[in-house]
Amino acid sequence: MFSASETPVVATILLVAVGILSWGFYRAKPYGKLGILAWLQSLVLMVPWLVFFGLFAAGLYVNIAGILLLLVVSTGLYIYLGRQLRAQGQDNILRQKAAERLATQSQEERQQEDEVQSQETLEQLQPKLISIPGEDLNNIKGIFGIDTFFVTKTTAYLEGAIFEGNLRGEPEATHNRLTASLKEGLDEKYRLFLVENRDGKPVVILLPSKNDPRPMTVVQKGFAGILFLATIATCMETSGILLNFDLFANPGRYMETVPIAIGVLIILLTHEVAHRVVANRYQVRLSLPYFLPALQLGSFGAITRFESLLPNRKILFDIALAGPAAGGILSLILLVVGLLLSHPGSLFQLPNEFFQGSILVGSLARVILGSTVQSSVVDINPLVIVGWLGLVLSAINLMPAGQLDGGRIVQAIYGRKTAGRTTFATVILLALVSLANPLAMYWVIVILFLQRNLERPSLNEISEPDDARAALGLLALFLMIATLLPLTPALAGRLGLGG
Repeated sequence: MFSASETPVVATILLVAVGILSWGFYRAKPYGKLGILAWLQSLVLMVPWLVFFGLFAAGLYVNIAGILLLLVVSTGLYIYLGRQLRAQGQDNILRQKAAERLATQSQEERQQEDEVQSQETLEQLQPKLISIPGEDLNNIKGIFGIDTFFVTKTTAYLEGAIFEGNLRGEPEATHNRLTASLKEGLDEKYRLFLVENRDGKPVVILLPSKNDPRPMTVVQKGFAGILFLATIATCMETSGILLNFDLFANPGRYMETVPIAIGVLIILLTHEVAHRVVANRYQVRLSLPYFLPALQLGSFGAITRFESLLPNRKILFDIALAGPAAGGILSLILLVVGLLLSHPGSLFQLPNEFFQGSILVGSLARVILGSTVQSSVVDINPLVIVGWLGLVLSAINLMPAGQLDGGRIVQAIYGRKTAGRTTFATVILLALVSLANPLAMYWVIVILFLQRNLERPSLNEISEPDDARAALGLLALFLMIATLLPLTPALAGRLGLGG
């Protein structure tokens, strides 16, 4: 049984998990069997962690073999459900094609009526109100058709135009066809965006390519270099603090700080390199990272801008997840290896209350180190510190706000409206947490002044990422919460982690 003081953290874990799964089920239900199968995929990804944390909160500890077994079983179920999902999807496609054949005649009749109505509208259009030259505008109108996007209204928008009408085909295939036709007629002069208007209806927006994102200037690159050097210095200072001395006051001891500083920098660089590798695979250009130096953790990660337009939300998701996934997995490996290598006489001696700062780290320490963590002081390997710092950095960047990796993931999966709401909720939550932890106020400032805006729309903003990506996104957000959410002193004390 849990005491009254332990109940809030257990309830928080359960509410967060149930909330994430319920939201996924709510979104999946309208899609029928396909949606439910996709939701089950996300469920089996989270079950091992839910079981682990649930047993941990109840005072039951699963060893490493048990954890690996849970992960293997969940992976097997995930693959099995993926096959069922693909099979069901093929059946639905066949049924859909059959229904489309039956509806062809009536659809052609509707298209003829739309053509008559739209022609009357187009005759009333005044091209002089649109910034696009008349010849270009005529070529652009020629790319549309009754089998792709049937235009019923054209209006001026910035230096381009908005084309309203009826989307005839599947969004991704239609966007690809329109983009190819536009490039064939006008090369790279214009960019075609397929987005939703305020009414939720698909529209096409044409803008000149001169409005594309610009590469970094020499000054900006120099500033990025200065920030990276400052981050090296703060990583070394953080290492010195962990070793119980101030590097800035004792610069002659800088060699002592190098091992831990290098470990943190490797995690930071792994994070950024992963972003860049995936971006290069999709031929998307990224700016150099603007690292954020910090004495508390060495760094708070980096701000990276897109220097080219994103083709679709799937690519936004892949690039956003790659960084925290690579950095987080490396950090988790270092943490586990460090715990396994920890023994009496290890370099660091930490009070066991130290493990209260994270549900994930505290539970892993209790499982691997066993009764050792019940000592007032715990000897740990330096890799534990490096891995822990890396997990915190990855988790912070997964917060669902603005242009943080977590905000981009939410925007990719759920769209701009939901991303805007989660950004607002995250800022409010951080502001409340900052009353007890001043570090949270730093992130309120960073988000509000540097990264509060959502990422610009993709060229194809309508097509959503597949269900496997949605499941991975939910898992990443869940692990972010498990990393940043601390244990209550009462529950930690009952588990032998201080208190």
